[in-house]
Amino acid sequence: MSYYQNSLYPTNLPVPNGYPSQVDNKHNPIFLDVTPARTPLKPSSPNAVVPLNNNLVNPNTTRDIIYETLKPVFTVLKVMGALPLMKHANMKNYYNISSPIMVYSAIVYCSLLAYILYMSLNKVQIMRTAEGKFEEAVIEYLFTVYLFPIMVVPLMWYETRKIAGVLNEWLNFETAYRQLSGRVLTITLYRKSWGIAIVIPILSTTSVIITHMTMLHFKPLHLIPYVFLEILTYMLGGYWYLLCETLSVCASVVAEDFHQALRNIGPAKKVSDYRSLWLRLSKIARETGLANSYTFIFVNLYLFLIITLSIYGLLSQISEGFGIKDIGLAVTACCSILLLFFICDEAHYASHNVRTNFQKKLLMVELSWMNTDAQTEVNMFLRATEMNPSQMSLGGFFDVNRTLFKSLMATMVTYLVVLLQFQISIPDDSQNEDEDSPANNTSYFTDPITTTSTTTAITTILTTVAKRRRKH
Repeated sequence: MSYYQNSLYPTNLPVPNGYPSQVDNKHNPIFLDVTPARTPLKPSSPNAVVPLNNNLVNPNTTRDIIYETLKPVFTVLKVMGALPLMKHANMKNYYNISSPIMVYSAIVYCSLLAYILYMSLNKVQIMRTAEGKFEEAVIEYLFTVYLFPIMVVPLMWYETRKIAGVLNEWLNFETAYRQLSGRVLTITLYRKSWGIAIVIPILSTTSVIITHMTMLHFKPLHLIPYVFLEILTYMLGGYWYLLCETLSVCASVVAEDFHQALRNIGPAKKVSDYRSLWLRLSKIARETGLANSYTFIFVNLYLFLIITLSIYGLLSQISEGFGIKDIGLAVTACCSILLLFFICDEAHYASHNVRTNFQKKLLMVELSWMNTDAQTEVNMFLRATEMNPSQMSLGGFFDVNRTLFKSLMATMVTYLVVLLQFQISIPDDSQNEDEDSPANNTSYFTDPITTTSTTTAITTILTTVAKRRRKH
């Protein structure tokens, strides 16, 4: 039997590069297909913003997935007049100061500001208890501090143009990912976005009602600005959480695709394409912090002040036991600490996923079987992850990470110690009354003696001075 008639060399079974044909020349080269295998498709999550049936997603949504994922939270911020963002027909986001949504935002803001000024004329009265005046003043300042987030709305207007730029960068990233992987970027955060848009207003309203019922003479009209600003503050926290979570999910998806591609890597261009995609993602992570810098600098400082005053209000009367007033302070302190922690923790987690995950994938690559070009591209990729920081910095003032949360908590403890020492140094009204009472005051017995002695000393001094003048 000849070589070409061997049963081990069939002509009817497919092979990766087609059907082999019997040739006369044994030395003809056979070219193998070294195209990297496509990343296996993952099962679709029920949360995914992809064309699905019986979902709240537009079935034709195949572009601008990030905006569609965050759309419920964006809608709430637009209704509150804090995010005058618009969208072109070509899917590009933009900001225009003369747009109708900007006019609407200005009307909402001016109405809220006018109502707060009206409330300041009818100052809210705090329930007076047997506390010292210093504690009452601190708690009264706390209700003034609750109105500070009114200043965050103009800051968001100023940064809306930069936020639109970040969303446009996401649109370019989705296009680059689709060209590289051949499929739509899947983000499984749509239901979380809806949950945040629904749950946060309910919880914020409940928190404000509890606080006002336990510490104020309850008047429903007083709740309107407090509820609005409380919802705005925590909605900004939810907005930040979704931005960071989107970065984390995208980094994990791209890292997994890159890991699968490394198993069958052929040309070095594949590594170069993933490096370019990662550089886009790292740039978006940095610009996310820059685009929201002033807004979240204010939010972090505001939360720090709220936490400090609330915990001081709890500790100032701890020796007398907790009362009804302390329920509102405890709710405010716990919610503010949790919000500050999530802001710092999510940014830390997003930065870790964007940078560290890719570095781990690159360091675990076996370079011995790769050609020289592929090895060079992998080394350049690793160097790019070292030279391009992915930390989310708020305008260069400070990085948002867990270290920031630790620093703020340590500073808060220092201020609490100072406030408590100041409180201890101030005498209570009861102590003042005891000091003025006849039973505890010895001045009633010493005053006649002191007065007589003083008069005698003055008379002696005057007599001596008169004699000296006569001699001279």
